Amino acid sequence: MSTPRPAPPRGTLRRAVRLLDVDPRRVALAVTLGTLALGCAVALAASAAWLIARASQMPPVLELSVATVSVRAFGIGRGLLRYLERLVSHDVALRGMVALRTTLYERLAAGRPEAVLAVRRGDLLQRVGADVDTVGDVVVRGLVPAAVAAVLGVLTSATMAVLWPPAGLSLALCLLLASVVAPLLAARGARTVEERGSAARADMSASALAVLDDAGPLAVSGRLGAELDALADADRRLADAADAGARPAAVGAALGQLAVGLAVLAALVTGVPAVTAGLLSPVALAVVVLTPLAAFEAASVLPAAAVQVHRSRAAAARVLALLDAADADPGAAPATTRPVTPAPATTAGPLLVARGLDVGWPGRPPALRDVAVDLAPGRRVGVAGASGAGKTSLLLTLAGLLPPVAGTVTLDGVPLTDVERARVVGAVVATPEDAHVFGTTVLENLRVARGDVAEDEAVDALGRAGLGGWLRTLPDGLATLLGADGRTVSGGERRRLLLARALVADAPLLLVDEPAEHLDPATADAVLDALWHAPPTRDGTARGVLVVTHRLAPLAAADEVLWLEDGRVAARGTHEALRADVPGYREAVEQTAAGRA
Repeated sequence: MSTPRPAPPRGTLRRAVRLLDVDPRRVALAVTLGTLALGCAVALAASAAWLIARASQMPPVLELSVATVSVRAFGIGRGLLRYLERLVSHDVALRGMVALRTTLYERLAAGRPEAVLAVRRGDLLQRVGADVDTVGDVVVRGLVPAAVAAVLGVLTSATMAVLWPPAGLSLALCLLLASVVAPLLAARGARTVEERGSAARADMSASALAVLDDAGPLAVSGRLGAELDALADADRRLADAADAGARPAAVGAALGQLAVGLAVLAALVTGVPAVTAGLLSPVALAVVVLTPLAAFEAASVLPAAAVQVHRSRAAAARVLALLDAADADPGAAPATTRPVTPAPATTAGPLLVARGLDVGWPGRPPALRDVAVDLAPGRRVGVAGASGAGKTSLLLTLAGLLPPVAGTVTLDGVPLTDVERARVVGAVVATPEDAHVFGTTVLENLRVARGDVAEDEAVDALGRAGLGGWLRTLPDGLATLLGADGRTVSGGERRRLLLARALVADAPLLLVDEPAEHLDPATADAVLDALWHAPPTRDGTARGVLVVTHRLAPLAAADEVLWLEDGRVAARGTHEALRADVPGYREAVEQTAAGRA
């Protein structure tokens, strides 16, 4: 069970709003239009009250003509200006969400990969999705309504004071009660809900996504029941948090309605004697009594605005925590280093070199120690070993997606941690076995690697990956929609689709994890052969390929094979040399051949 998160530090929401890149002129226009719209509502109430009271005295009809036209004008103006205010304020909010989400994606892509790897996928989607939207909502549901209420409250109170000062004073006091005290109580309830419910929402999102995406594996492993229990527990905690915050929220709502009644009562109590004394006309009394009913329309949304501000602050804290983790200086906790052998002279194209490299997940013991490997354009390297030998951790570390536990990884002689992320991505592309397949078309899934992939390039890449026949069977070809995370394709088709994505990338160095998994032996060998003979990049640079695989026979085409055992590189050399000299490797080759037979 997750513990409630501490309250966000002061200034959190201001930092997030700055990232929204809000245009002050658009915000001022939204506030102006909102004030005019609700001002029309107040003027409509005052005009209607005057018209009804004056008409009861049966004056000449011409005396009522101006009031009649005013009622119509204010009624139309209220709806029109409200519509325009919504257009402007929502435009501000949506632009801000785009700016914040773009900044978030860019900084996560360029920042420390551990920031993303340390967060459960459901929680990550919650932060880059709903939390960003909640931060953007603070403009249209929090800041603009508060500014409109403040401006309109001052203007309405001042106007009422001109008609009858006691009524103006009582209206101002009641507006303060509805605009300050009630929202504070509502914010207190929201704070309780957010402090106790934010962790529950994150847990619920993560558990629900895990159940939806991995129901089969969870059921097979016997963990589905535990995941469903965790989902139910998160739902219960969220409901408890909502119940705990309901009381102050209810008191705040009641105070808002009480303030309206007090304002009307004060106008009556002070206005009736004034009419009797001749200080106030009966028609003016009607205006003084009925106008406050419309004046509180702006104040009525402030409790919800206060709740939105608190929700946006909590969401901003989660988004900024992700950004801060991505931007944290990786030198703050440097990996242990060993003496590094100078890298060979750079060939044409990027050179990826690892020396004395220990790899593993943060906070865990190294899965693999003291690795040395070189990858340059045109070079073919195979990595093989039993499951759990550290092959995937090695691939992710070479791609810069995991920090080295010890040792170094350099790109053209520069430590990978010091190289701009854009340059790393331009030189090295990694395809882990669990890379995501998006719920979009086949073509757009390939364009994840390179946005300008043409259709003929996509067809060629799919053919090289052994999916040419599959593509011809699809109802809409490259435009066929795939289910979320590859639900509508088999495991083997999914792996080959990921391989095709790697082939269309323009990076000269390819790191591919288990491309032959879930394939029959003949297809697996053909896929690996196509990978070894991957076409050059668009500028003619030959591809350097590092393949992690259980299939050993195709490694005969590799320049070098690393054989992993007992958490280290037990042997290295050509396929034939390892087969002749390394008993464990020879046994693995024979078992693979027997399984194929």
